Amino acid sequence: MEPDLKPGEYPYTRGIYADMYKKRLWTMRQYAGFGTAEESNRRYRYLLSQGTTGLSVAFDLPTQMGMDPDHPLAAGEVGKVGVSIASLADMRRLFDGIRLDQVSTSMTINSTAAILLSLYVLVAREQGADQKKLSGTIQNDILKEYIARGTYIYPPRPAMRIITDLFAWATVELPEWNSISISGYHIREAGSTAGQELAFTFANAIAYVDAAVAAGLDVDSFAPRLSFFFNAHSDFLTEIAKYRAARRLWAHLMRERFGAKNERSWMLRFHTQTAGSSLTAQQPDVNLVRTAVEALAAVLGGTQSLHTNSRDEALGLPTEESAQLALRTQQLIAHETGVTGTADPLGGSYYIEGLTDSLEREALDYIRRIDEMGGTLGAIETGFIQAEVQNAAYEFQKEIEAGTRVIVGVNRFQMDEAAAGGVFRVDPAVEASQVAGLQAVRASRDGSVCATRLQELGDAARGTENLMPRILAAAEGLATVGEISDVLRGVFGEYRDAG
Repeated sequence: MEPDLKPGEYPYTRGIYADMYKKRLWTMRQYAGFGTAEESNRRYRYLLSQGTTGLSVAFDLPTQMGMDPDHPLAAGEVGKVGVSIASLADMRRLFDGIRLDQVSTSMTINSTAAILLSLYVLVAREQGADQKKLSGTIQNDILKEYIARGTYIYPPRPAMRIITDLFAWATVELPEWNSISISGYHIREAGSTAGQELAFTFANAIAYVDAAVAAGLDVDSFAPRLSFFFNAHSDFLTEIAKYRAARRLWAHLMRERFGAKNERSWMLRFHTQTAGSSLTAQQPDVNLVRTAVEALAAVLGGTQSLHTNSRDEALGLPTEESAQLALRTQQLIAHETGVTGTADPLGGSYYIEGLTDSLEREALDYIRRIDEMGGTLGAIETGFIQAEVQNAAYEFQKEIEAGTRVIVGVNRFQMDEAAAGGVFRVDPAVEASQVAGLQAVRASRDGSVCATRLQELGDAARGTENLMPRILAAAEGLATVGEISDVLRGVFGEYRDAG
């Protein structure tokens, strides 16, 4: 416990800024994206009109996996869990009428992060924006894909090279951009405990910093642009303590382990999303209450950015009405509850301080064990981290089935319910539309220019030069997400989970 420290003072347990929300509220960033670029663009314009202060882009699985819409494995998945983006033409339509130098954008993309960021930068340039003033975040966190989500393409070590290349390029070319959002969210969604979410997120962060330093980057040149992404789950007080412990852990790691000198390198900045895994298909209106409680925990814990899930997401994509109500939840917390009037309102509570200390100790113990295995890559390759998460998820499910953990509407307080109506569904015609658009792009481009730029990317991948300029050049030549990914597959190979 560090009771005498104030908000804005190292190690930032009580917040990274002295005034926190009194001067500036968190960014209200609603996650959206589905179907075609045109459909998602309409949703973004709607959210901006309703008071959203930052965009957050969801991509469909083919885009995440580096497959074009006409790839055989993309069948049935185009536009389903996010927007389908295959080329620069799609990215232009996605942000049509939205000035990229006037909005902060977060993109939840990992294996193909370098490609999607390149497309975003190219659109900004076409709009006449100064790319050095672009603000936003690219998730770019591949290690948690091997642990929790599975949308990886390449083996871990070449994947780390792409990430460190993006770090180095963005430090110069996109100085206001967060070049990675190191995610505990998906680890928690896979079933981890709060302590494991902290531990494995920071073990991954250590691996990224180690890789960047080994590649010759000075820690203070990139660490101020590292950001994090945490889950806001239903255990209200534990979640508040988790964010406090996270700030303290990161500050100590950066100053003591990595020798960072810049105070901004010590400050943990994070986005939060309420827990999708806590939402239930039963009695979906109860999800409004769950989301409000989880969002309040994130705010009391000092988040810099927040997405609130919609009540119908256990059934399908959120409707406009549901997305609006989720945003209104944040606006109510900001403007009606009074919790923004002081930084770290629960600081000094013996229970919160005790939980903060306990979570920090648990995370540090895991980090020590992972260090002994040679770091995160070794712990992933041996399956240690994956097994810890799977075991935690199994224990959680056993508690639900035994009734010792109550989930309202699921194992207690059930109701007979009619089939849900009004659930948003993606039009099946989206896939054919995207394939037709992709064919039009291929027909319109200069094939020899595109082929040359893809060949140059492959040559660079076999060497040691930074890949980002080559990816940008290929994307500008209208090479597709799938084609660029296939060139890199040809050099790096594909990862196969030993499990």
